[in-house]
Parts: sequence; structure tokens; C-alpha cells
Amino acid sequence: MPLHPEARRVIERTLMGPADGPPPEAAVMREEFRKYWVMPADLPAVGSVVDTIFPGPAVNIQIRRYTPSGNGPFPAFVWFHGGGWVIGSLDENEFACRALCAGAGAVVISVDYRLAPENPFPAAAEDCYAAVRWVREHGPEFGVDPSRIAVGGESAGGNLAAVAALKSRDLGGPPLALQVLISPVLGHPDDGRDSYRDYADGYFLSKSSMDWFFTQYPRNAADLNDPYLLPLRADDLSGLAPALVLGAEYDVLRDEGEEYAAALRRAGVPAELVRFDGLIHGFFGLLPTELSASRLAHERAIAALRAAFGSR
Repeated sequence: MPLHPEARRVIERTLMGPADGPPPEAAVMREEFRKYWVMPADLPAVGSVVDTIFPGPAVNIQIRRYTPSGNGPFPAFVWFHGGGWVIGSLDENEFACRALCAGAGAVVISVDYRLAPENPFPAAAEDCYAAVRWVREHGPEFGVDPSRIAVGGESAGGNLAAVAALKSRDLGGPPLALQVLISPVLGHPDDGRDSYRDYADGYFLSKSSMDWFFTQYPRNAADLNDPYLLPLRADDLSGLAPALVLGAEYDVLRDEGEEYAAALRRAGVPAELVRFDGLIHGFFGLLPTELSASRLAHERAIAALRAAFGSR
């Protein structure tokens, strides 16, 4: 379908990275992103929001914990923000995390993992998997039922959620109820997928930006063969947590998310796939107050989480 008018307005206002060349240095890009992004004024209500830390593999990792109103124990949803493994923080997903907390009746734990290039692969992946293990071990201390944990994220955060699910299967980690993958990075920009060709420029997230992110996170070309960096490189996807994969029609990352959902199904993993026609990258966590269809995406995720958790 045609590009949604709301998405067109976002594109006209700003692009993720300049159209005439690669993005600037990481520190400059982070500062530009901070200038661009504004915290929404009308945030969904939750019971409480607490910033704290947990001991990560190398350093203490900051997390933001959203707890719903009512009495626990609650299920837990561990969330990873996007930003190409290079930019982003706990703040820009504030609206989405609150909406998911209130709607799913779950404690949402948003993880401020280490960023590249200062901390290249596998730092972010290790931090995110460590967060899942920490929630399993310490969740009862803050009202979480450790037998009901799901993971999710958008863009690079979707990549990290998929990786956390792989690691949980491979390394004896917590069994997961669901993985919620929003426009996930699962392959490489040069793999030849049509969405990278059709939406390479002018649709908010450009191929040149993704190319640049891939110069920042991997340490070398050999990392690109590691399924803990690119889950589509995995030889075996069986035994993974069920998945909800949400994608946007006008997004360079569209096809790899749909390919991953199909691969999960072939491996016997339940995978629900939803394409949001007319939308662009960032529709779930980054642009929820600018794209009215974000509410529908949140509702799909909430319904999937409640079903996975056995919530009534």
C-alpha cells in the first residue's frame, strides 16, 4: 500500500543518517540523536519505574524496571532498545515499555547494554543474555515470577532478543516464553534482499546507515558468520522460544525478519509474522506518538505476551 501520510511526515522531518554519505562518528551521531528525540508528554501510567543496575559480564549495566499496578508475582519482559548497537538508550522506548507493562501486566526490564564501537561484538550480546539470566535469578526480589520470562527488542534490539533466545537454548539459560522481534537485524546489508534494494534511501532508515553500523559492531569479517551476531547464520533454529515478528513494509530490514519467521517455522518453532503496511522503521518503540498504527503493533505484542504468559 502507499506510504502512510504520518510516515511521510516523519521522513520529511528527518532521516536516520545523511543521504549523501555515511553517518558521522559515533559520539557525534549519539548527540544528534539526542537532539532529534523528545520524550513524549503523555506517557502510559504504570505502578512504578525504577532505575537500577545489575553486575554485567564486564561492568555494571543500568536497567529501567517498569512494574504494573497490582500484586505480583508478575511475568517479566526483558527489552533491548535499538540504535544499530551504536546509539540509543533507555529513554527513547519509554512510551512503548510503559504500554507493554500496563497492557501485558508484566514487569518490563529495559537494558542499557554496552555500545559499539567502544564495546564491539560480543559485548552487547553478552550483556543482554546476562540480563536474562539475572532476571531469572533475582526476579523474585522485585515481584517477578522467574518461570515466565520473555525477551524483545526493536531493530538492533530485535537482533539482541533473537540472540538471547539462541543463547538461552544453547547455554542452558532460562527457558523463554516468547521472543518479540520488531524489525530485527538478522542478516547483512549485502545479502541481496529485495527490501534493501527497494528502500535503500529515503525511508527513514537507509542502507548506508546500516552499512555504517556494520563497520562499528563486528570486530572483523569472521564475526559475520557467528549466529550470535547474525541469527540467520545459525545452522539450527529448532528448540527456540516461540516468536512474534513485527515488521514495516517500507524498511530495509523487512525481508530478513520475514525470512527468519519462515526459517523458525521450518524448524518447528511457532512464529507469528505481521507486516504493517505503509509504515517505516521505528514504528514500535521510537515513533509511537507520531505513527497512530503503533498502537496496533503494541496491541499485537501485548496479546502475544499475555497468551505466552498464560495471563487472563
